[in-house]
Amino acid sequence: MKLEGIHHISAITENGQRNVDFYVGTMGLRLVKKTVNQDAPTVYHLFFADEGGSPGSDLTFFEYPGASPGRAGAGMVHRIVWRVGSIEAIEFWATRLGELGLDTRADEGGLVFTDPEGLDHELRVSDTDDPPLTARHPEIPEKFALQGFEGVRAYSAVPDASERILESLEFERQEDAGRWEARGEGRGGWIAYDKPPEQRGVQGAGSVHHVAWASRLDEIDAWRERAAASSAQPTPIIDRFYFAAVYFREPSGVLFEISTLGPGFTVDEPLESLGEKLSLPPDFEHLRSQVEPNLRPIVNPRLSWEE
Repeated sequence: MKLEGIHHISAITENGQRNVDFYVGTMGLRLVKKTVNQDAPTVYHLFFADEGGSPGSDLTFFEYPGASPGRAGAGMVHRIVWRVGSIEAIEFWATRLGELGLDTRADEGGLVFTDPEGLDHELRVSDTDDPPLTARHPEIPEKFALQGFEGVRAYSAVPDASERILESLEFERQEDAGRWEARGEGRGGWIAYDKPPEQRGVQGAGSVHHVAWASRLDEIDAWRERAAASSAQPTPIIDRFYFAAVYFREPSGVLFEISTLGPGFTVDEPLESLGEKLSLPPDFEHLRSQVEPNLRPIVNPRLSWEE
């Protein structure tokens, strides 16, 4: 039993339209689901991924209008690491982001930058055989497109405290790289821990809320039992309609989720039109008349390209 790398990463934004403009318009991801936060259904939950809405490429945001800027600290993911296919892709992105006014810097072969709300990203050339998870964009050649998640970097004052639970979840320590990898038959992803800044972390716009790891549908009960046996306090299994999920904090403080590979985003809308309308799971459909008029309109730049 192995986790299949990262399933998704969820963060917070203050402005959904600016968020869509950046992740679709600039970074070339596809908006694959426009729905609501199931724990707070008055706010958006936006999902960006590859063409198929695949786990392993799925970056999500809760929109909280008026949210103050966040700041990563101990117990929080502070950087999202993406795969690209070549050094030429790194050069492409350095040029593209620079022309669009974003500051970038080289970091041990990778390219580091922040989104408009201060969330750190890094692009690295992939050295795995995992299938690339890419989306279409008229200005981004497919060979240079983002290919899904490589890993995440988190702050921890006591990273060794996480060893027991990571081992119980079948993560493997990569001593030479200073990280822990979860690798299944189809995909892998990792988490690395860095020394935290002195300032306390603040959850807000531009901060990561949680990182989710991918489980086969029939194994999530067993993963929950393993987390509980390692002294975590996992939630019950929660039906999120597009996947099932279990949440718990690992000892370094990072909020983990284990999510199932399916049913997936096409369960309630066709692949060809993913993300074009507000999708509400059946348990929330009765709230549409109350919720939809209060959500700020979002224009997807992809629709104008396709027209």
